[in-house]
Formats: sequence, structure tokens, C-alpha cells
Amino acid sequence: MFRFVVLSVAALALTGAEQYATPEATAEIKSYVSDIHPDGSYQFAYDTTNGIAAQEQGVGSQHAAGAFSYTSPEGHPIQLSYTADEHGFHPEGAHLPIPPPIPDYILRSLEWNAAHPEEEHQQYAAGPHEISQVAHVTPLPQVAHADAGYKH
Repeated sequence: MFRFVVLSVAALALTGAEQYATPEATAEIKSYVSDIHPDGSYQFAYDTTNGIAAQEQGVGSQHAAGAFSYTSPEGHPIQLSYTADEHGFHPEGAHLPIPPPIPDYILRSLEWNAAHPEEEHQQYAAGPHEISQVAHVTPLPQVAHADAGYKH
């Protein structure tokens, strides 16, 4: 009985090991380069045996530019390049979704707003301390709470 249990566990271990012998699990680094300079600039690049590659260069937390590539689980090649700076992260890749176009009426409204920045109604131009002079504010009525007479 003991032999049967030991043999069963060994057989399960062998089949489990074969299950995880995928290119991702057995990937190795083919090349790797990394340079960091005293002025904060840097660059790195690597390439693996399962087709993943990446590279980036930049200066500290000021800006960076790079790219990476891999094969999706569906077998499609994915290539992405990017920049990152004070305006955010800007990726580019054929696999990324494209937003719908902005409707014409929104574009016209944005253009009008940009062309007329000073045209505001007086009531909207008032500061917070002047709000009572611009609009009449009616106070909310006091509401009696159900537990108003309850003592804790």
C-alpha cells in the first residue's frame, strides 16, 4: 500500500512538471543591458527566449521613452512604444483601442469657449463672498428627527 501511494505521488509530480513546461515558464534572458549615470539619465534593454523584448531610456523622473514587444496568448504580436513626461504616459500601438471622434457640436462649443473667455454672466463671475448679492438663497427648513426626544 505504501508503494502504491509513493508511486502515485511520483506520477502526479511528473505530470505536473510537464504541465508547467511552457515557453513562459522556461524562458531565459538572452541579453540584458542597463546603464545608470550620475546625472540621472539611464537606459536598459532586455530580450528573452520566449520573444519578450523591452528597452527604455530617460532622465530620472523627468521623461522616458521606450518600447516592448511580446506575443499575446492568442498568438498575435504586440508592439508598443511610449513616452512619459510631465504630460503623462503616451502609448502607441496597433493593438490599442481608438477613441470615437468628438462630435461636431462639442468641437464647435470648445472653439467658441476658447474664442470668448471673457464673456461671462455677472452672476457667475461673482466670488463666493458675493453670492448672496447675486442670487437669493432660501434656507432649508429645520426637520425634526424621530429620535429628538430620545435620551442615550
